[in-house]
Parts: sequence; C-alpha cells; structure tokens
Amino acid sequence: MTQPFEPGPAGTGDAADRFLSFVGIALDRTAEQLPGTNRSAMAMVLLLHRVVSTVVYDLESTVHRPAGWSWSAFRLLFALWVAGPQESRRAAEVTGMSRAAVSSLATTLQSAGLVTRSPDERDRRGVVLSLTTGGTERFEAAFRAHNRREAEWAGLLTPEELDVLNTVLTKLARAAQSRDWVSRRF
Repeated sequence: MTQPFEPGPAGTGDAADRFLSFVGIALDRTAEQLPGTNRSAMAMVLLLHRVVSTVVYDLESTVHRPAGWSWSAFRLLFALWVAGPQESRRAAEVTGMSRAAVSSLATTLQSAGLVTRSPDERDRRGVVLSLTTGGTERFEAAFRAHNRREAEWAGLLTPEELDVLNTVLTKLARAAQSRDWVSRRF
C-alpha cells in the first residue's frame, strides 16, 4: 500500500516544488481551519486538477497552438475525427462543451477550411459538422505530434504505474457516470 500524499520539503524553488508546495499548503491550511477535512480526498482532487491543467497547457502550447487552433478546437476536431459527422448538439455532448461554444468554434474552424456545416436532414433546425479533407489531414498530422507528447508524459511512469493509473482513472470515470453527480454528458 502506498503512503498518502505528503508534499516534500519546500525550498528548492524548482517548478515541481512550487507545484506540489501549493497542494501541501492548501492541505495544511484546510486541516488547520476545517478540522475533519478528508485530506486524502482533497489531495486526490487537487492533484488531478493540477496535473490535468498542466498536461493540457503543455499539449496546447507545444502542439495545438503551433497547429493553429486551441485545446477546445482540438477537442471538437478529435470528436469529429473519431465519430464522423456529428449534429452540433451531439458534438457538444461528446466534447463536454456548450452548444454555443461548439457553434463559435465551428465558425472559426469553417473559416480555416477545417470543418463544413450542412443542414441536418432529420431536423431542419440542426446543423451537421464534418471534417473537410484538409481538416482531416491537418488534424492527423497534429495528432501524431500530440500522441508523441502524450508518450513523453506517459514515459515519466513505469509501465506498471501507467497501467495502475489508467485502471484507477477508469474506475473513477465509471463510478462518476453511474451516479447522479455528473450532469454533463461525455
């Protein structure tokens, strides 16, 4: 069994120290001001949030901005690439974005020649979003760079640690979906 999260000693001044020291300070302050707080649960959520934010920022700044789009645009392009043409409401559900955000992104991506819009044959009020041929080519090139960067992040763990992390994250995702806690559809 692993030990509960405890931040290392502060003071080295490096980025990892600053990253973890905030978590440690937050945990200590909360324990001090709000006795009975579940420290392990708080550490889990704080660390998940901070690590995800860091990875997303890294991917956006090293891969997606150079490709000419934002992280949100990547999410929409990825959804269309994986699932094929999607009605805009469904694309919003799949990406976890609002319909307004998808509409705005679709306008930007259409102007860039990456996405087309066409009327939904089943619902005249709806719009179907599709990748263009050029959009598919640009997405696939960017995704190769994206996946190389993902592999760099995954390479920070041993294969066993990566398997455990993926298993635990899958367990959390399934549990969250099976409860009424999650109102957003993914």
